[in-house]
Amino acid sequence: MLEIVIKIGLIGFAVSSFILLLRLIKGPSTSDRVVALDAMGINLIAITALISMLLSTTAYTDAILLLGILSFIGTVAFSKFLEKGEIIENDRSD
Repeated sequence: MLEIVIKIGLIGFAVSSFILLLRLIKGPSTSDRVVALDAMGINLIAITALISMLLSTTAYTDAILLLGILSFIGTVAFSKFLEKGEIIENDRSD
């Protein structure tokens, strides 16, 4: 029973990722594209976790943590770029 539920979840997240890919490509604004990219990162983490459960292994936990960290850093960098126009500020007081 659990295996069937996991497979249904994988299909749901795959469909969701495809819809988010369309939003990433079409997106009416840059903010929508950033949100879609962040949600795709979350979906990728969920898909990896479900595959790990399906295969009954803990080998993918490091990959899940790495994807979470990279997704968070990417979202913060994109938002900072949208707000200020630059990611790394070089304040020179010359």
